[in-house]
Amino acid sequence: MTRDGDRDTTSGMAERPGRFVVLEGIDGAGTTTQAARLVDRLRREGKATVRATREPSDGPIGSLVRQVLTGRIVAPGGRAPGWATMALLFAADRMDHVESDIEPVLAEGGIVVSDRYDASSLAYQSVSSGSGGERAVEWIRQLNRHALRPDLTIVVDLPPDAAAARRASRGEPAQLYEQNETQRALALFYRDLARHMPDDRITVVDGAGSVDEVHERIFAAYRQLEG
Repeated sequence: MTRDGDRDTTSGMAERPGRFVVLEGIDGAGTTTQAARLVDRLRREGKATVRATREPSDGPIGSLVRQVLTGRIVAPGGRAPGWATMALLFAADRMDHVESDIEPVLAEGGIVVSDRYDASSLAYQSVSSGSGGERAVEWIRQLNRHALRPDLTIVVDLPPDAAAARRASRGEPAQLYEQNETQRALALFYRDLARHMPDDRITVVDGAGSVDEVHERIFAAYRQLEG
């Protein structure tokens, strides 16, 4: 097992029998749709246990985070929590998520496909931190140093303008991080994700094109795990 400072960079990857795959990207990139498509295909191929999950999770802390993101919980005066508070909330949700939903499936040899994981914390909270972005990245890395490491993180790379058009087509109020300027900064961060997470296996796929075309790119990236 290797370590980067105090950060456990493997967290049992060599020992566990299952596979843990994460899809990441900016809002509107299609991670939710593509995570569902990947799960459906793996099930059709006869994989014994395939679990779809997401972050924020559906657990007690994740449910709280979702209410913050959608503006249903705010501080007096309508203020949203700061970036560090959000990073702490996401990290707490992540530990509960891993313990309750992810590790049990992996221990039985199953496959877990998660729509977002700790790369989202690195991206969203560091970008929203302002000028201290690099310092924020390191702090968030340390905060999540005991988080289970994915076998593969797939970044769905879609141009910010195309993602903004998709978000607008939903006809829903913008969530906490869905401002266009923030999303452009996030897109740049995700394209450079391997620099921020050098010990993780990260693949960036083109998110432009039809749902089927993007799915085939993602499935090809997944297949490399079985190679």
